[in-house]
Amino acid sequence: MNDAGHQTIIDPVTEAERFDAVVLGAGISGLVSASVLLRQGYARVLIVDEYDHIGGNHIDWSSGGYTFDIGSLIFQDDSPLLDHFPELLPLYVPISPQWARLNPQRMITTYPISVRDDIFGAGFIETIRIFASVIYARLFQRKMRNAKEFARYWIGGRLLHRSGLESYMKRFYGVATDGIDIELARKRMLWISEHASIQNLISRVLKPKQAGPTNRQMARPKEGFRFLYKAAADRLERGGAEFHLAAEMLRVSKVQDQFHLQLKDRIVACDRIISTIPIHRAEELCGLDSGRKLETITLIGLYFSFSGDRGFQQSIIYNFSHEGAWKRLTMYSDFYGRAEGREYFTAEVIGNHAGGSVEQAERDFREHVRANGLFQGDLRLEGSCVLEEAYPIYSRGAAQHAAEAIRQLQAFGLESLGRQGGFNYQPTARASTVEAEASLRDKQVV
Repeated sequence: MNDAGHQTIIDPVTEAERFDAVVLGAGISGLVSASVLLRQGYARVLIVDEYDHIGGNHIDWSSGGYTFDIGSLIFQDDSPLLDHFPELLPLYVPISPQWARLNPQRMITTYPISVRDDIFGAGFIETIRIFASVIYARLFQRKMRNAKEFARYWIGGRLLHRSGLESYMKRFYGVATDGIDIELARKRMLWISEHASIQNLISRVLKPKQAGPTNRQMARPKEGFRFLYKAAADRLERGGAEFHLAAEMLRVSKVQDQFHLQLKDRIVACDRIISTIPIHRAEELCGLDSGRKLETITLIGLYFSFSGDRGFQQSIIYNFSHEGAWKRLTMYSDFYGRAEGREYFTAEVIGNHAGGSVEQAERDFREHVRANGLFQGDLRLEGSCVLEEAYPIYSRGAAQHAAEAIRQLQAFGLESLGRQGGFNYQPTARASTVEAEASLRDKQVV
């Protein structure tokens, strides 16, 4: 109010802080997007995130000498991410990880399929049935309308069940396998058609093993993701980027020929907005409604320390058994050494399979590993993390709806990309980097 009692009107154009571009989300897709924009000539770029840290869903937790995070994130020394942030390379820890899986027969065996254990270990009669199932699928089950039918066509229904692959897919995607969108699911399951058909599995047994990858496998530094991504943030800030973390984003609007992002404590004007946040959140900010909220997985990370006989040698174990809510565990002490004489690991649990409860997730994990002869000794829960919107649920029709929502955002002027913003399965930093580069390649500042 002014002295005369009239309300003062603030002009949002003159009140707004001016940037050339704004990036919503400070995960890998957001960091790479900001790097691309700076290279394209955008002098001032603001990176906004509702999290209080850089790195998005790459979240770590430390207690004493233990350092945990959710999942098993592995980098490579030839990743295009390092072209943007070469400072990261000396921070990584070189590792030689081995992957395995717990199968329905309570064996720790080859990931993702074992010819010996899953086929020939079934006995002569069942082996014949497995081969007959593949032949039947190729002749009479050729339709591939969902993830179950896709996998069944390549390896047959009997091996799909015996190997535990169907149970794992249900855990990973959060829905029954016959309800998983085929177009998005095949991105995750391409290895089936490339490597897991019966013919290819047997040929791998008969032929000499090919040389492994020439790149080095690496893990994040023991200090955690905050330490790692600080180096990336420092490079971006030297190039002209700024960060606004723990932000309360209220609205994105168009004012004259600019976009205005209204935060709780400031208004930002820019010519271009890149969104790497969940699609439904971007829609809310822009005042759009595509009619359906895309579902996402909630992950529960259980942070354990252990002393005793864990029952396996590999660093990463996938749960292909028909029971248990956990889908993967990662032995971080294999990468960073023991703490206080104890091994430590994260068990990754699908939230809706455990009622969204840390207590239920822990109880289910303990019961399941005990029944399978794993972690015989002192198993202690050190902490936990509940991560909402970890990755999209690829239910039937979700891909089409996501595409329509992205088109609406693009019509508004928002460019949406990445695992969350593009509703796209991205298992590695390499995939996130490549997509961000491709999405932003053709547009340069004028």
